[in-house]
Amino acid sequence: MTRTQAITAIDAKLRRANASVYRLRVIHGYHSGTVLRDAVRAHYKGHPKVKRIEIGLNLGETDLVLREF
Repeated sequence: MTRTQAITAIDAKLRRANASVYRLRVIHGYHSGTVLRDAVRAHYKGHPKVKRIEIGLNLGETDLVLREF
């Protein structure tokens, strides 16, 4: 995906997320560069639905936390 396609797809998932969804895991990969990773982390840093961004041990994933357990 391109940066625009990825942001559009994630925005659609966030719009459809109901109260039972507490985390959205974005798999952006890391072997082909960091464009998608950086775009996801920058775009959703201040998003009203995203409580916080978690960076896991897997460098190819970013978790958008929507609510606590």
